[in-house]
Amino acid sequence: MKVEPDPMDKNQTEEVREFVLAGFSHRPHIEKGLFVLFLFFYVSTWVGNVLIMVTVASDKHLNSSPMYFLLGNLSFLDLCYSTVTTPKLLADFLDNEKLIPYDQCIMQLFFLHFVGAAEMFLLTVMAYDRYVAICRPLHYTTIMSRGLCCALVAASWMGGFVHSTVQTILTIHLPFCGPKQVDNFFCDVPPVIKLACGDTFVIELLMVSNSGLISTSSFVVLVSSYTTILVKIRSKEGRRKALSTCGSHLMVVTLFFGPCIFIYARPFSTFSVDKLVSVLYNVITPMLNPLIYTLRNKEVKSAMQKLWDRSGLTWKI
Repeated sequence: MKVEPDPMDKNQTEEVREFVLAGFSHRPHIEKGLFVLFLFFYVSTWVGNVLIMVTVASDKHLNSSPMYFLLGNLSFLDLCYSTVTTPKLLADFLDNEKLIPYDQCIMQLFFLHFVGAAEMFLLTVMAYDRYVAICRPLHYTTIMSRGLCCALVAASWMGGFVHSTVQTILTIHLPFCGPKQVDNFFCDVPPVIKLACGDTFVIELLMVSNSGLISTSSFVVLVSSYTTILVKIRSKEGRRKALSTCGSHLMVVTLFFGPCIFIYARPFSTFSVDKLVSVLYNVITPMLNPLIYTLRNKEVKSAMQKLWDRSGLTWKI
């Protein structure tokens, strides 16, 4: 049971001005090894996602296609999502104290949910794009116009902003007067609100309902969309092509939504594997997305080859 702060002490809620991130280890030799590993992950994330964005922007065919326009936006979101947490994690590997000021903690929490929710909504938009392309091919270019694509991307960002604003407002109204250690390597809603001094039952329920509902409902919509696509296609050849086209999307959806549902859809409980699961969707998935899309997509690989050839270098994918 949490201890209620003394209402007579006006400074109770001002005592905690910084938090301590638990991190992964307090052994310097292990931390240095992890620094090298996660630096590799972060650099790979930047190289892969920037390469996709440059390829889509420089190729007229890809740039005019709704699917690749959305893919370029997904790569940008992956870069943002990884950058919210990974630079601080890398710095903490070289810092024994692992301190984060209260304001920076709240900012990290805000942008984590802002970009994360926007990516969930964008993946749902990409599923709709595939549905229209496969089930209504003759009307695809008319329905998925550039104007609609831009509006859907803007709506994804707006949805993420609204979701994150709600989460952040609920968090900053909580009193924090100790303890100070956040049981993760970044500030997120579940571990931060567990440090509050007051009763957080209702707020925790609202937060879990918010995040858990968005991740679970989006995942159900995505799986239903891809299932509908496969059911509507009768021929074996058409189904094979649909599986090839949607396979990369399904892999990304599983890698991203699986850990999110595990973390946010279960109220009032923590597990020892939460930290490792957080690594999966914060660090690993943004790095793997470019590989998943390029290795399974001949058009992207061909466009990358042309881009490389124009640079005057020799390279074969």
